[in-house]
Parts: sequence; structure tokens; C-alpha cells
Amino acid sequence: METAEKDAQLSLLVVDDDRELCGMMKEFFAGAGHRLDCEYDGRRGLASAASGTYDLVILDVMLPVIDGFSVLQQLRRRKDVPVILLTARVQHHDRILGLNAGADDYLPKPFDPDELQARIRAVLRRTDATKGSKDVTIGDIRINATKREVWIAGSPAELTEMEFDLLEILMRSAGRVVSRDELTLALFERKAAPYDRILDVHISHLRKKLEGGRSLIRTIRGVGYVFARAA
Repeated sequence: METAEKDAQLSLLVVDDDRELCGMMKEFFAGAGHRLDCEYDGRRGLASAASGTYDLVILDVMLPVIDGFSVLQQLRRRKDVPVILLTARVQHHDRILGLNAGADDYLPKPFDPDELQARIRAVLRRTDATKGSKDVTIGDIRINATKREVWIAGSPAELTEMEFDLLEILMRSAGRVVSRDELTLALFERKAAPYDRILDVHISHLRKKLEGGRSLIRTIRGVGYVFARAA
């Protein structure tokens, strides 16, 4: 297996009971100077992921002791570390479950380690992109880009990293239709795949958290989404 190309040093956690895969991933990412730790069951993985010492967690769905979906749900109540979900289960429903549980992205098994590296970059790049950006306010919704905080009518809103990034893109483009390809390129560094529901799931979450009966994020069928200028 080739090693990953050089990048900023990262601290990664893999939670997967496939010890051979974990060993290969550790070797791959060590080639770029990254630290990659492995846990082999859900309970230990949750404890390590919630410790606050990792830049990103790579989490398998099929785990002993506690399954990956349950680990992700519990982790989201304790820590907002970015998570990429690994799944050998090809059912569309399983991927939606992962996104609903709070995954930032998912990757089917078997996968190319270079693609995983690209997914990691895309997830972490979203966080770095907002550093030094100006705040955005539309109606009673305000984004503090530096602190990555969202306020609605003076009260803080609890958003995941993905939801924050998606909202910021839409608000900075308020009044303009942002295509699905544009959003997936910005968020995942890839174009939208046919029948890919990842954007729809996160948009649905945003609407529930932000709108309160209002219609702020409109779907333009077959094209993308637009954020209303006046909230």
C-alpha cells in the first residue's frame, strides 16, 4: 500500500474491529507524518473519540460491544469532533441512518485509502476555511465565523460542523441558488452522485433547527438550494 502524500500533521482515530485494515491504515497515514490510533470495539472507541485529542474519527458501522451508529449518537452528545463513517452495508437506508446520527461523511467498504485521505481533507478543510472570515447576519440569524457559532434571535443554536459549514455557504450566497454540485464540491471535494441524499439530510436538519415555521432555505427542484435574503 502506498503512503499518503505529505500534509499538515493530524491526529486521527480509527474505530474498526478489522485489525489488518487498521494496521494498513496506520502505515498509510504514518507516511504523511500523521498519528493514527486504533480501537477495536465500540465502547473503547467512544471513550477515545470523546477524549478531545483527535482531529477526526473514522468509525466503522459494524462493531462489537456497541455498534457504530450507537457510538456516533452518544459521541454527538459529548463531542463535536468530525466523523467519517465506514460501512460495508450498501443499503441506502443505512447511509441515511449514519447521516441522521451526525456523521460528516460516509465511505463504503472496500475503499481506496487515497479516497479516504481526500474525504478527510474535505471535512477538515471546511473548518479551516472559516478562520478569519467575517461574520454574517441575515434577519435574526448571525454566524460568528471565527468562533463557529450561530445565534438565532440572540440565543445560541447547536449545529454540527457539517451543518455550520452548509449554513455558512448558503448565507454567504443568500438570494442566489447554490447548486447541488457546488455544495458537494465545497463540502466534500466531489460532485453530487445520483441519488446521493447527504445534502438533503443536512438541509432537513438545518431547517428543523433554524426555521421555526419560517421558510428560509428553499429547494429549487433539480438544481439546488437558496437562502432567503430576509429571515
